[in-house]
Amino acid sequence: MSPNIAKKQRFLGKTAIITGAGSGIGRATAIQMAKEGANVALFDLVNERTSVLEQKLNKLRKDCALAIDVDTSDAGRMEEAVRRTVEHFGGLDIVFANAGINGAVGPIEELSLSDWERTITVNLTGTFLTLKYTIPHLKEKGKGSIIITSSINGNSRFASFGWSPYSTTKAGQVAFAKMAALELAKFKIRVNVICPGAISTNIDESTEFNEDVESIVIPIEFPEGAQPLADGPGKPDNVADLVSFLASDESIHITGAQIVIDGAESLLS
Repeated sequence: MSPNIAKKQRFLGKTAIITGAGSGIGRATAIQMAKEGANVALFDLVNERTSVLEQKLNKLRKDCALAIDVDTSDAGRMEEAVRRTVEHFGGLDIVFANAGINGAVGPIEELSLSDWERTITVNLTGTFLTLKYTIPHLKEKGKGSIIITSSINGNSRFASFGWSPYSTTKAGQVAFAKMAALELAKFKIRVNVICPGAISTNIDESTEFNEDVESIVIPIEFPEGAQPLADGPGKPDNVADLVSFLASDESIHITGAQIVIDGAESLLS
């Protein structure tokens, strides 16, 4: 066994689907789970990223990773990707619905309908489709863990001016997770939702700023920093630790939880 593999093998013999796996929180979680024994299906729209990660993980542990180029908001591609995963690894135990975009940012009246619909489709519909096509396979196992990535925006923080589409999807994900948690409890499938604050990832690449957003901003100044617990944004590994805990049997009695991981950022606003 490679010395880089964690001694604690919480996920030995288990299979996880991770959406948005090519970078940031998804990538960090895939690496951690693979080190702890999981087979990981890497779902991402950018196949170059997932291919590199697939190679890295398969060097870590032979044949533990499968990269699939998939748009989580496309029902056909999602259904096929889940089918391929189950056929390849023989089952499914963990689902991390993490894919999302920031989308268009601007005054409500300046946002186009297509701006609004794109953010809703990727963030909310993508989460719905991820659960829709994975739940039957979790039921076959007789238990499972689902974790959804939401945000403090739209839930405990509302000062991100111009981010109304994004914040709406993030609030919707929390409600969806809680509904799913109750619906699936009798099947021993747990559903929890995490709400990160600022995390050092490349999600800002998906942000489309409208210059008119400055007209609606109310200045907020934190002279000593926006994350009281840290010197700056959190790291993807910090979130991966939380996701791995929620995916493991260590959290066997936790479902329907909404967990904030933001270094107390949202307490300032």
